[in-house]
Amino acid sequence: MPFYTSSKDTFEVGGREFPRVTWYKEPGMRSLYIALMFAVLTSATNGYDGSMMNGLQALDEWKASFNNPNAATRGLLNAIMSVGSIVALPITPYIADIFGRRIGVITGCVIMIVGVVLQSIGINIEMFIASRFFIGFGVAIAHGAAPLLIAELTHPQHRAIFTTIYNSTWYFGSIVAAWLTYGTFKIDSAWSWRIPSMVQAAPSVIQLVAIWMVPESPRYLIAKGKDEQALNILAKAHARGNIEDELVQIEYREIRDTIKLEQEYESNGWVELFKTKGNRRRLIILVSLGFFSQWSGNGLVSYYMDDVLKGAGVLDPQLRLEINGILNIINFATALTMCFFIDKFGRRPLFLFATGGMLMAFVAWTIAAAQFVKTAVKAAGTAEIFFIFLYYVFYNSAWSGLLVGYGVEILPYKLRAKGLTIMFLAVDLALFFNSYVNPVALDHLGWKYYIVYDCWLAFELGIVYFFFIETRNTPLEEIVKYFDGEDALLGGNLATQKAKELLQEDGIHDEKMATSAHHREVSATNSHEESPRNEKI
Repeated sequence: MPFYTSSKDTFEVGGREFPRVTWYKEPGMRSLYIALMFAVLTSATNGYDGSMMNGLQALDEWKASFNNPNAATRGLLNAIMSVGSIVALPITPYIADIFGRRIGVITGCVIMIVGVVLQSIGINIEMFIASRFFIGFGVAIAHGAAPLLIAELTHPQHRAIFTTIYNSTWYFGSIVAAWLTYGTFKIDSAWSWRIPSMVQAAPSVIQLVAIWMVPESPRYLIAKGKDEQALNILAKAHARGNIEDELVQIEYREIRDTIKLEQEYESNGWVELFKTKGNRRRLIILVSLGFFSQWSGNGLVSYYMDDVLKGAGVLDPQLRLEINGILNIINFATALTMCFFIDKFGRRPLFLFATGGMLMAFVAWTIAAAQFVKTAVKAAGTAEIFFIFLYYVFYNSAWSGLLVGYGVEILPYKLRAKGLTIMFLAVDLALFFNSYVNPVALDHLGWKYYIVYDCWLAFELGIVYFFFIETRNTPLEEIVKYFDGEDALLGGNLATQKAKELLQEDGIHDEKMATSAHHREVSATNSHEESPRNEKI
């Protein structure tokens, strides 16, 4: 069995076991995944930005163009992007829910391109700051739609891999920016920073072209009453266009019944996130994901690697750029590799492993930094750099990819866009803090500031242990059972008792329920005859 598959030879949907498929052997799936990968490069734009700003701060021409900005100004330059994202968040879920996931991606990309144009022709620091506000505004809108499109289009077998790959492309953008700024380092003019700035538009331009090759989310279409169109998309994407395929029919009924139940018996307002015990737990996880993914000490390196490396005794600016570029390659390799083990190891074990490892590595990083400051021994500075790399290996075992993948899958359809918005609000608030406070704190406290993150990482480990729930090898709609139990509004073959009662009370669903019941009996018989069911986690 290939290393990247789950430990099972089958996957389960609606209580029925199906043989695993190889995506590149399926024509519809192959074309969809290739187009989808290009259509959702939003995270790469984000990663490019962080690495670019790291690189620009090491360029003498950039400093000269903007009169050597001090720590507070550099903090504002980075923080203003988060401000732009925060301002956009109130409208982000409505764009995705009302106009569709694809329109959300398109809208965000257009705004980002406008921001990049303004940034590239920036003639003063004020214009540069304003342009970064627009980039942040566009990123928020695209970020609020792209993960939804992935999770709601991909085959159940591949959802975990694809959604984690999405956020891992952050490092792809980061690598490009790191080595591009390294390449323009010796250009003796403003083009040394304008070229990297202009290239930042590339992911958005690619997205605008590729998005037209990707269909709309079938879940969004069902929510809008376009059931037949949604069924055809599911069939083309998951079963070579065969709408009578058993998997497609089970998926379709489960999605349709669940969304109809949510529309009729649940509100999709913001207050719904606080109403039930299951939703409150979801909210704790979402806020934790947002803050912990950015507020775990990684913000020191993401935007202020130049300052951190200076503190470790790396005074050569070219060497600092090289270290930054190598770190990003290792980060991308680690994050991408772990994407293929999400269903094998599970979300909760990976989060615990990553957070515990981050804590140990950061404590060692702090000790090495303190020793270098006190003794000026080169070995201590080298050890500090080693532990920075080790810290990121642990971080990328879970937090880089699962931030979006886990956040999307724990939410029911009606709350998915709004819940993801809450998570990204936490991300942006943490980024704002990191961007504006970190350079000032590093300037005044040096290595002692690292102790704050040592304590915070211990707190994070406790939250992950007590609140995070395992969801591996579970179809998107069925995850609600882990949070809401028998009160979950889950339709289809595995409909909860509450869902059955509500569907039966609503006369228009009687015929659909009878069909589902008959199919469930047939599927159960086939399941026992053909392949034993594995017990669900």
